[in-house]
Amino acid sequence: MNKKDISIIVPIYNAEKYLNKCIDSIINQTKKELEIILINDGSTDNSETIIKKYDDKRIKYFKNKNQGIGKTRNFGIDKATGKYIMFLDSDDFLELNACEKMYEKAEKEKLDIVVCDYYRYFDNGTKEEVKLPNFKNSSLKDNPNIISEHLSPWAKIYKTDLIKKNNIKFVENLKYEDAPFVIEALDSAKKIGKVNLPLNYYVIHEQSETTVRDEKVFDIIKIVDKIRKYTKNKDYLKQKIDKLTVRIITNYTVQQRMQEDKKIGMKFIDEAFLYLKKEIPDYRNNKYYENRSLLKRTIEKNKLLTKIYCKIYRK
Repeated sequence: MNKKDISIIVPIYNAEKYLNKCIDSIINQTKKELEIILINDGSTDNSETIIKKYDDKRIKYFKNKNQGIGKTRNFGIDKATGKYIMFLDSDDFLELNACEKMYEKAEKEKLDIVVCDYYRYFDNGTKEEVKLPNFKNSSLKDNPNIISEHLSPWAKIYKTDLIKKNNIKFVENLKYEDAPFVIEALDSAKKIGKVNLPLNYYVIHEQSETTVRDEKVFDIIKIVDKIRKYTKNKDYLKQKIDKLTVRIITNYTVQQRMQEDKKIGMKFIDEAFLYLKKEIPDYRNNKYYENRSLLKRTIEKNKLLTKIYCKIYRK
């Protein structure tokens, strides 16, 4: 039996509050044939002390200067020797049978990528299940709907050869680097499947990306542009990518109510609407808005109303 069936890549930066739970959930997996790649991305807290307390031969520990999560994940991919790769954020954790369930699905059905449902887990211990759309084993070309709203690299395993042979990398030096990697991986896979169980816990806390906005928000436009350039000549993805573009840009415009600097928020809204008009001139008629309430879509389609909304409901 391959002793390195799955390489689990964990980028770590100042995660002392959550790190024990994360690592414990890996080393206690029911599937034991794991390669555990822990990468300290220049932490200044007690993360290294916590890591060094673990005596498990499956752990490969690397300490680098701070380079950002994109470059750190790429470093982990280079070091991975398992048949499959899994990503786990250092403040998240797994169900103890996560690796077993996903590996068995991949091997039995000869899949390049396996996706699973997940939990949103809050600091107070409550959780809510997030069920992704179900689908039969397929490719992105045959079923573009596999591109769901979940474009984070976790809650998935990827065949290592798929990632390395296609030279699929995370965007470096930009925030929100996840989506281009996931879309390129999904598009390169010949067969994708899903385990209909929540196996990953995505931890929501005060400093989560979902609750904090800063000047790096402009990176999301660059990220969306990279996705659009990659899929430019892929006609089977056009409608899906247009909808994804509108969804992402719209979500980030209304989230400027959480922006630390009001001027940055207003500038971002201006640039976001300019980008939508340039890339999708008829964006107001996009299918994304069909499931939005009348009030929400009225605000979200209009730059002035979006600015007023963000000023009134500023957090």
